[in-house]
Amino acid sequence: MALPDFIFDRVTADIRQQMEGIAALTEQLARQRLSPDAQACVSGVSEAADSVRRMLTAALDLRQVATEGLRLEAKPLRLRELMDEVQDHWRAAAAMAGVTLLVSYDGDPDAAVISDRVRLLQVFDGFIGEAMGGARREAVEASLKAQAAGGHLRVEGRVRGPRDPAWETRELEARVRDVASQFGLEVALGVLLARRIVEDLGGRLTDEVNPGAGHTVIFEMELEETAAAPGPERRTTSRSAHVLVVDDNATNRMVAQALCEMFDCTCEAACDGLEAIEAVRNGRFDLILMDIKMPKMDGVTAARAIRALGGEAGEIPIVALTANADPDDAAGYLAAGMDGVIEKPMKPEHLLAVLQQALNGMAGETAVA
Repeated sequence: MALPDFIFDRVTADIRQQMEGIAALTEQLARQRLSPDAQACVSGVSEAADSVRRMLTAALDLRQVATEGLRLEAKPLRLRELMDEVQDHWRAAAAMAGVTLLVSYDGDPDAAVISDRVRLLQVFDGFIGEAMGGARREAVEASLKAQAAGGHLRVEGRVRGPRDPAWETRELEARVRDVASQFGLEVALGVLLARRIVEDLGGRLTDEVNPGAGHTVIFEMELEETAAAPGPERRTTSRSAHVLVVDDNATNRMVAQALCEMFDCTCEAACDGLEAIEAVRNGRFDLILMDIKMPKMDGVTAARAIRALGGEAGEIPIVALTANADPDDAAGYLAAGMDGVIEKPMKPEHLLAVLQQALNGMAGETAVA
């Protein structure tokens, strides 16, 4: 019997949430004073969790692209900063593998386009991961060239690395199967996703065998040029906040608290809605992060009860934490007196947005992230 889609979606969402939790907890552990052996163990756990997250993300993206088409979040983007991010992302992995990684950008330093930063990074990640898998004390080169083309920018990305000269003559399915057997499923999924993104963006892919040793993947596309792109967002709030984290899952509570501490916030925790109401009665909070599905009392009921307290306690901003943040459900949470919704697994930038709104006053505003 085939696995129903809703079961598959629930399982993958739970796996992703737990992996996010492991990543946040290992980050917290890494800040502690540990012995070298313990630090190595923490690093190993973190790398394994990151690998699982990347594989899951790539698999879900491929499934979504095949069934719904590619989803894009097009925003202004500086191409030079994109390549800086590529280099920063792969620097440690290259050093550990003993590979010389050369990343370059050829074009106007301020050139900016309207495109999806995450998707373009996934393209480079897929092809660099493939090249790194075949490199043994050799060099991998990643470059991006941008040229003006009548209101657009013609961009050409190249990733060069060692490869079997017979590679170009093989069918794509055979190539990917070979990549999976040699370098692992994560690399194979990354290659498939990179190729699909380029195709769906209207780009052109070329596989080129270099004279002598080596192979280059070339992708070309035209992107809409824009005058300027915003610089990196600073992760800061105007002042510290005291946050109540309400969740029946201990890992989820620790993850939320770790993220709050990233922004210099203090936290208290509650395991269900009843504990949350008691905490609000006895303490002062700037924000409540409220899980929805909990035993004893769920988050919606707890939010209504807190609003009924009146006074300052009844006006504390409440943000729902949920794995199900579709518009209908989000509207129900807002109707129950909540001020916003954050989808699980919670991302730092989403938490930052609601913290800033809470500290600046959320009257008349709602946040869905």
